[in-house]
Amino acid sequence: MKLAASVITMAAVVLCSGLVLAREPVIGGPCEGCENVFAEMPAQVVSAARIAPPDEPGVPMMITGTVRAKDGTPAAGIIVYAYHTDAAGVYPAALTRHGRLRGWARTDQHGEYRFSTTRPGAYPEGGVPEHVHMHVIEPGRATYYIDDLVFGDDPLLTARHRQVMRGRGGDGLSDPRRDDNGVWQVRRDIVLGLNIPGYESSERR
Repeated sequence: MKLAASVITMAAVVLCSGLVLAREPVIGGPCEGCENVFAEMPAQVVSAARIAPPDEPGVPMMITGTVRAKDGTPAAGIIVYAYHTDAAGVYPAALTRHGRLRGWARTDQHGEYRFSTTRPGAYPEGGVPEHVHMHVIEPGRATYYIDDLVFGDDPLLTARHRQVMRGRGGDGLSDPRRDDNGVWQVRRDIVLGLNIPGYESSERR
């Protein structure tokens, strides 16, 4: 009975902390907190999702992209997960270390996804460019992080930062443009498994 009670207690702690066991295995090398992609994920994930609520302080931003297999075929049904800081460069407190500004989008039949959000701020301590963390969940196969979405107009994005980008899931460097409504428009296309260690040996279940 004591053992059963301990197991129940541990399970409650895990659920309350927002850390749930991954439903797909994490691949691609060490990734602290990668299992958080599954914490609080909604039962229904659509292709057009929201990260920051409409009343979030900051400049509105739209992230769009197409997910493709390595042969260029659009990939439907892939879940793209993203999270980022608020306008002040802070991850707003929430159940997981990823903060409150996080969301999931499932690619449509054309492999396309979209996030409505706000442009993230750089970390207050400086030195780190503005960025959006991004992960891929391939249902029935694996989950892995890809290169952050970064912004070509960011003065903090130096040549050194560009050199360490490894092309995980394709190029994370975007060319931001503001539309007539003042919304930043950025694009992050994704290639499944590109430069992800262990991807080729992973198998669909």
